[in-house]
Amino acid sequence: MAEMKKVATRESYGNALKELAEKYPQLVVMDADLAGATKTEIFKKAYPDRFFDCGIAEGNMMAAAAGLAACGKIVFASTFAMFAAGRAYEIIRNSIGYPHLSVKIGATHAGISVGEDGATHQCCEDIALMRTIPGMTIINPADDIEARAAVEAAIQKDGPVYLRFGRLAAPVFNDPAAYHFELGKGITLQDGRDLTIIATGLMVNEALEAGRALEAQGISARVVNIHTIKPLDEELVLKAAAETGKLLTVEEHSVIGGLGSAVAEAVCEKCPCIVRRIGVNDEFGTSGPALDLLKRFGLSAEHIIETAKSMVG
Repeated sequence: MAEMKKVATRESYGNALKELAEKYPQLVVMDADLAGATKTEIFKKAYPDRFFDCGIAEGNMMAAAAGLAACGKIVFASTFAMFAAGRAYEIIRNSIGYPHLSVKIGATHAGISVGEDGATHQCCEDIALMRTIPGMTIINPADDIEARAAVEAAIQKDGPVYLRFGRLAAPVFNDPAAYHFELGKGITLQDGRDLTIIATGLMVNEALEAGRALEAQGISARVVNIHTIKPLDEELVLKAAAETGKLLTVEEHSVIGGLGSAVAEAVCEKCPCIVRRIGVNDEFGTSGPALDLLKRFGLSAEHIIETAKSMVG
């Protein structure tokens, strides 16, 4: 079997911006001195008059993005997730979220897979922070196909959107000819009756691998891709809860405040069932090769399989 193509979703982000620029003439891009890393340089080279480097001043960039959006521009403000969600949080809340402006925050280098940059740059709290801002849409795409589609969906969505992209090359498992992105709607990738694995972002492919392995071992696992964390596809989640009775969430984010919390909140109120969460526990990351760190923190197909077996057994 041929090896699956791998593309970092930050690359998808940069390419999508360039490809969509002609279709959306009001589109402008801002960056905080990290265009080479966030891949907004792809857009910059093609449309230099529509690109603004704000320097290492993330708060100022978000405030300027709010001003441009108030003037009718579709603004993508880009930097690392740690600096976007963390350093610029207050500006995003008050200058973008409160007036409900159409600023799209392109947050790259999220999660443990930032690798050698270490704990200071491994943002595992960003989804939790953005979930608390009223009216904020949060998208965490799983592969190149989904990431490109998410960028255009963000353009078409009125109001602020937080898009989460990774540094590590991710397997491209979606079929571009068949894939359809719908904001706020999850995708069932594999059906099953014994439990449901609900994953987002980089962990979706790991969940798929785990689902196939469990099937081979006699455990029927439903696998669901939740690319939109907010608004959550409660209908799909509650259906899985009712039909399988056990939910296992998987995310490259803290178990506090992210996908697992959103799913637990939904089922606790409307369809109580067993919920287990795989993610980064209440701890900081550490420096090391990305793939090694993912295994160390239990963000792997192997750990998903082990946890699923304990739930079913």
